[in-house]
Amino acid sequence: MGCGCNKITREEIMKIIEEQNVHFFRLQFVDILGYMKNIAIPLSQIEKALDGKMMFDGSSIDGFVRINESDMYLKPDYDTFTVLPWRNQTGSNAARIICDVYKADGTPFEGCPRNNLKRVLADAKEMGYTMNVGTEAEFFLFEQKDDGSASTTTHDVAGYFDVDPDDRGINCRREIIETLESMGFEIEASHHEVAEGQHEVNFKYADALTAADNTVTFKWVVRSIASEYGLHATFMPKPVFGINGSGMHTNQSLFNADGTNAFYDENGPLQLSETAYKYIAGLTKNAAGFVAVTNPLVNSYKRLVPGYEAPVYVAWSASNRSALIRIPASRGVGTRTEVRCPDPTCNPYLAFAMMLNSGLDGVKNNLEAPSSVDQDIFSMTAAEKQAAGIDSLPANLKEALDVLKDNPIAKEALGDHIFEMYLENKEKEWDSYRTAVTDWELDTYLNKY
Repeated sequence: MGCGCNKITREEIMKIIEEQNVHFFRLQFVDILGYMKNIAIPLSQIEKALDGKMMFDGSSIDGFVRINESDMYLKPDYDTFTVLPWRNQTGSNAARIICDVYKADGTPFEGCPRNNLKRVLADAKEMGYTMNVGTEAEFFLFEQKDDGSASTTTHDVAGYFDVDPDDRGINCRREIIETLESMGFEIEASHHEVAEGQHEVNFKYADALTAADNTVTFKWVVRSIASEYGLHATFMPKPVFGINGSGMHTNQSLFNADGTNAFYDENGPLQLSETAYKYIAGLTKNAAGFVAVTNPLVNSYKRLVPGYEAPVYVAWSASNRSALIRIPASRGVGTRTEVRCPDPTCNPYLAFAMMLNSGLDGVKNNLEAPSSVDQDIFSMTAAEKQAAGIDSLPANLKEALDVLKDNPIAKEALGDHIFEMYLENKEKEWDSYRTAVTDWELDTYLNKY
């Protein structure tokens, strides 16, 4: 799915549409904030859509274009075509395909996150690298209220790796897995997570573009299947106070043009190559500057606090899960870095671009990785962390946005349009939060003053 190398042809898609009685077609794309959008079309318009001739009003999408330049086209990536397993009604099927957004003059729209990731990946390819990514997006399953809205009441009392009957989400999770597999995902594992009602489904890594496509598709499938079970699936980072939040650990590696893992060196320290150490150096240098993209919500920073397994300290280790960057034990083709701060509300196309450019900053400039920190950082005193040179990530969205603005890697990774529109949107979000009167304030102050 999504690699852009056209493994499937237009003719093969038309054959599948006929054989599987597809009557409706969803043209999907992602906006700057990572929300999946789609235009649904009937069978009569499918050939027009496959030719990239479907037009839409780009000015209606927040952060895209102004009304006087609104005509935009959706150019489909044939490799993302799939028939939707849960949309079979009265014998007819629906299918989807992910698209890139193009301007009326036929050029790629620079505000399309997918186009932007392609641009950054092309720059990496000129250096001789391709990027592979594997995401681990956690989510909660909550009960729905009588009116169909979401509650924060968990549907089970299970814990880490628990089984049924305690894990009451197992049937929903099984159908999620079966649906994903029928759509081409290779599922590696699934399990109940630490918190009540929290789950994780792991699927195989892929090239970065496909991984981003898979991540947005995964979230869509999870929410759709959960709804059929009368449950609300949320990827909100910290929906419930006092329990673990949901992260999206992002495993990433660079591969050379000959297909070998650029991070692996059998004779290197920890069997890591010089490229790996330089990439780690780039990630640690720029972490505070990309967290506004990898952790994009006000709520994201309610998860990024000590004590809940959330990495808030900028350090790396081959064994320490309290560090921001971990090096999993696998070597050879599986050698990789695991960046542990992102959460699943991020736009993966933007997050991957930011982390890739951050790591490549270390490679381009021959940066030296700091010493690994192999002790539990959560148990270290402030003085010990200072002595070890361990900085903390920004404490809230406002701090993260301020660092993002000052990070030269950011504008390079996002491009001028996305950089400016993203900041404008997120600063509005922060201002709305800053001026809101919360239930906590009313409960704490109203009767006292």
